[in-house]
Amino acid sequence: MPTDPAAIVTEFCALWRSGSAEELAEYFTDDAVYHNIPMQPVTGKTAITDFLRGFLDTFGGIEFTIHRQFVDGSTVFNERTDRFRLGENVVELPVAGVFEIVDGRIGAWRDYFDMTPITAATQPS
Repeated sequence: MPTDPAAIVTEFCALWRSGSAEELAEYFTDDAVYHNIPMQPVTGKTAITDFLRGFLDTFGGIEFTIHRQFVDGSTVFNERTDRFRLGENVVELPVAGVFEIVDGRIGAWRDYFDMTPITAATQPS
């Protein structure tokens, strides 16, 4: 695993396409906090692994397209589009992510997004 904060986040984002919950969870510290801002935060590597397992079971692999990424010390900000399937629908979700890297792992991850594309994909046509 890389040690540079930008490289860690870039590799982590790429792994979402085909990685397992366990592989993704290895990027987190034991006491990490993962917060999709419209929802409640998930705290601790074990809880994050469980959340990721359910997430991947629902959505499958997710393609993160990073449009811009900036680093300030050990904090990485990226603007990206996450693409995934929800039933028969492909969802393209604009996201702003903030990653705090601690000793080569993600100590905190916050994703800011609007739930509208997800709720629209679950509505009958």
